[in-house]
Amino acid sequence: MKNILTLVLAFSLVYSYGQKVTGDYEKTTDFSKYKTYQFVGWQDDSDKVMNDFDKKRLRESFQEEMRSRQFELVESGGDMAISAYIVVDQKTSTTAYTNYYGGAGYGRGRRYGGGWGGGHASTTYSENDYLQGTLVLDMYDAQSKDLLWQGVAKGTVSEKPEKREKKIPKSIKKLMKKFPVDKVK
Repeated sequence: MKNILTLVLAFSLVYSYGQKVTGDYEKTTDFSKYKTYQFVGWQDDSDKVMNDFDKKRLRESFQEEMRSRQFELVESGGDMAISAYIVVDQKTSTTAYTNYYGGAGYGRGRRYGGGWGGGHASTTYSENDYLQGTLVLDMYDAQSKDLLWQGVAKGTVSEKPEKREKKIPKSIKKLMKKFPVDKVK
C-alpha cells in the first residue's frame, strides 16, 4: 500500500496510455455567448492529493486549451464558473496465463479409438496494485448555476514526475476534445 506522502508526491491524473475520457453537455447551450471563465476551486479540497507542481501543470494545460478556444480566464465575474474534483483509488489488476503441456490426439475417448492423450496445464496468476486517478471538470453558467459541460478523465497514476510533466498536457488536450467548442485556428 502506498502511504499518503507517496500519493501526494506521485499524483498524476492518468497520464498513461489507457486513459479514458468522457464529456457531456447540455445540447441546447449556445457556447458562443460565453467569453470568460473563472476557476471557483476544488470540490471537497480534493486538490490535497496533488502536489503543487502537478496542480500548476494541470492549471496551465487547461488554461492553454481554453485560450485556444478564445475563452479568457478572469479572477471573478466570469460568464462560466469551473470547478474540479480529483479522486484517487487503490486498485488491483489480476492476470492469468495458462500453459498447456503435452498430450496428443483428440476424439471421443479410448473406447471409440480417440482420446485426449494425457498432458497437463498450469495456470499462473499475478496481481498488480496501482492507483487510479479520476479528474472531473464541471463547467457552469455563472449566473444561472446550470451545469453546461462535464469532462471526466480516468486512468493510471504515474509516480515519475518526468512522465507527469509530459502526460498532463496530453491528457487535458484529450479531455478537451470532448468540449463542444473547437479550437480556433
